[in-house]
Parts: sequence; C-alpha cells; structure tokens
Amino acid sequence: MTETATLTRSAAATTEHFDVLIVGAGISGVGGAYHLATQQPGTSFVVLEGLENFGGTWWMHRYPGIRSDSDLYTFGYRFKPWVGAPIASADEILKYMGEVIDENDLGKHIRYGHQITSATWSTPDRKWTIEGVRKDTGQPVRFTCNFLWMCQGYYRHSEGYTPQWEGMDTFKGRIVHPQTWPQDLDYKGKKVIVIGSGATAATLIPAIAGDTAHTTLLQRSPTYFIPGRNENELANTLRELEVPEEWIHEIVRRKVLFDQAAFTKRAVEESEAVKEELLAGVRAFVGPDFDIEKHFTPKYRPWRQRIAFVPDGDLFQGVVSGKASVVTDEIERFTEKGILLKSGQELEADIIVTATGFNLSVLGDIDFVIDGKPLNFADTVTYRGMMFTGVPNLVWVFGYFRASWTLRADLIGDFVCRLLGHMKKKGATMVTPTLRPQDKDMPLSAWMDPENFNPGYLMRGMHLLPKKGDKPEWQHTQDYWVEKDEIPAIDLDDAAFVYK
Repeated sequence: MTETATLTRSAAATTEHFDVLIVGAGISGVGGAYHLATQQPGTSFVVLEGLENFGGTWWMHRYPGIRSDSDLYTFGYRFKPWVGAPIASADEILKYMGEVIDENDLGKHIRYGHQITSATWSTPDRKWTIEGVRKDTGQPVRFTCNFLWMCQGYYRHSEGYTPQWEGMDTFKGRIVHPQTWPQDLDYKGKKVIVIGSGATAATLIPAIAGDTAHTTLLQRSPTYFIPGRNENELANTLRELEVPEEWIHEIVRRKVLFDQAAFTKRAVEESEAVKEELLAGVRAFVGPDFDIEKHFTPKYRPWRQRIAFVPDGDLFQGVVSGKASVVTDEIERFTEKGILLKSGQELEADIIVTATGFNLSVLGDIDFVIDGKPLNFADTVTYRGMMFTGVPNLVWVFGYFRASWTLRADLIGDFVCRLLGHMKKKGATMVTPTLRPQDKDMPLSAWMDPENFNPGYLMRGMHLLPKKGDKPEWQHTQDYWVEKDEIPAIDLDDAAFVYK
C-alpha cells in the first residue's frame, strides 16, 4: 500500500471534536465566529462551509448587478463600521466580510468545501456527530461538537425555484436562473425576458438592459419598490464634521432603524397612504402617462412581502429609456420563439431568465437524528424562531424579513454566547427547549401568519417549518424593535430551558 493511500484512509477515519460547530460562512456564520471569539474566548470552534469561499449568497450568486436590497448600515455588523454607499454590490460586501475575517483572525477556524450530510445527537454522549464530505477530494469527514450553531441561511443553494411551464422543452433559446447564472452567457445584442417582479429582477434588468437588444420584465403581478438616492445624507454630514466612523455607523444605524420602525407601523396602520407614497416615488421616474396601476400597483398591502430599494431608480430609468419594458400578464406556455401569454401576445426571446425565487431549505437539507430517531422539524415548536422543542444544544439563525438579516444574527450571537456561559456556570452539558406546563395546551399554528408575510418561497415551504404557539416565547415575531429588548432579557433559568 502506498503512503498516500495510508494517509487518506487515516484521515477519513479521524473525528475532530470542537466545543461549537458553526454551519455556514455567510453573513451569519462569520458573525457567529466573531461573537464566539470575542465573547467566549477559549471556546474551540470550527466553521464548515460547503462553498469554496466565505460570503454565502454574495459568493454564490454571480448574476450581473447583484447587490444588497437593504442598507449596509444595518446589514453590516454592529461591530464593524460601514463606510460605503448604503446599497452595496456583492464584491463590496465580500470585501467587508473579508476584512472582518482578517481583522479578527477568523480564517483559521473556517473549512471550505465541506458539505454536511447528517447531524446526529446522542444524549448519553452529550454531543452532535456531523458527517460530511470534502468536495475537492470526495473524502468523508466527521466532526463532533457539544453545541451546533446553524448559520446556513434559508434557501437551497444548489438550485433556485423555477415553475414548470408547458412547452419549456420546445424553446430554442436558453433558460437560466439567476442563482446559477452561467458565466459563459452572452446576452449582448440578444432579446431577453426576465420572469419575476422581486429584488433579483429589479437588480438584474438595469445591469443588462444597456447591452441587450431589448429586455422585458414579465411579471404575473407587481411588487412594491422604494426608489431613492444611493447615499445617506446623515452619514455624509457626519463625515463632513469629521465624526469618527464608529460613531457614524452607530448613529446612522439607529436613524435607519428608527425610520424603518415608523414605516413598518404605518404600512399596517395607514396602508393606503403608504401605498400612495410608494407609487408616487415610482411615478416620479416613469411619468404620469405610464400605466402604474397595471404594472407597479400590487394587490397586497405594503410590507406583506419584502420591499426592495431601487437605487437612483435605475430600473425605472431603463423602462423610460426604452431599453427595457414591463409586461404584466400570465404565461400560457413557452414556444420555440419565446413565451405565449394568456392575453394571446407572444414575446420573442433568445434568453429567458427565471427570476422566480428560492427553494426554502430548513436547516440546510441535512438529515437530523435525535437519539436514533429521524427529526422532522415540522413536528417541533419554535422557541423564538431560533431553537426547537426536543432538539438539544442547537440554535438556528433566521433573520428578519422587514429589517436586515444581520440585525438578528448579531442578537442571536449574543444569546448563544450568553447561553454557553450560563451552561458552563451551571455545570450543564445539555439544554433542550421544552414546553412548560402552562404551554401544554396552547393552540399551535403555522410558523408564519400569511396575513403578516407571504412571499412565495415561504408559502411553498411552510409545511417544512416548525409550529408556533400563542405566546411570545414560542413565536418568531419578525419584529426587531421588540426583539432587540426581549432577546437580551431572556431568563435562561426559565422553565422553557431544561438543563442536564
């Protein structure tokens, strides 16, 4: 047997142990690593990432123009000032995250190209066993940990959601999804249809319309947008006054959150007034003669789905210039030349982009087993949207819909570190969220109320998610302005936590 073969076999059989294992090196995982390193020094931890680099969404998505749809003063970490324009490109976000990793020496904790397949909890051993494979070598890997921190996001990275329409196989051109954008795709001088009406479509169209023969936004129904200048006047003023960047970050962050809270409240209580304000913002770009009622007036109230910011109104400028157009209709079927609409109109295309959303992934599509029994998360009740009844030593980061994801990642980072410290003080090796006696008969319902928030990916995947109760502890409120006070104040000795 060769020396190489011997080394490979030995490595495959090796099990590495850590106090904490973080799944994912995206915005949540890198933030979690920072919080562990700074708040729980001496804790051994590893970050396993399936991709070949940090960044998650911002590394994987390569479609033209990819950018944030929320401001970086709140999407950025609270501990690292953001100094650029509020709406940032993927490259700018990756640069920012890279600085966090380098400045805090987090790179040594991250293992790239590690695809996790299963996570098994053993109560007698008080630990998780994580099985996976190294994507570069195909070699199996195994880790054990005392605590599992799921930071893998909320959608399936391997494929986006594309509805199956009749005749797709007859189309002579190319069909692509933005999530798996082909780097060899040549759209210059081509007729392109982008199906969808969300942030991805609004980002992609301005980025390609200038190079295509024509780009058409095809939507079944409109969505809300907020057009505005891609700068923060308060930040500019504070910089003129030579205020330190750390102060600027905190002041602007608080102002943005204050304004968002007021807007969210008004979206519910004064929905018609907010609706008219949003439409007026669009009308300022497209003019009074454009059919806003048909193409940019949604059927739902504001904030029932996420609202994307359109920097400098670039989407609408493309429409006004004639480089792009908007068609609001339903698809009858695909044809050899393009798409036949239910109205009878046929749109011709060389390329069709299906910006039609995500496939929800509950905890990374990993096979979970608790003491020999396969775990179905839909059978559990959520503890504040981050832990699950009957699932020991595990926290999941799921961010906000109406505020930046990272706000919750930071809050949960604090919670995990506080929980780990509390367990150490108690001499406990296991903590399991458990319904208290007063919770046993409470009514359970779907994880998210569709009247509150109802994007397609969530509605399609609701059956996969945990249930919620009728008490704050057993709900994911999606309300940062409540959770920013409630999560730090959680009583870790509450009966909802069972320690052993």
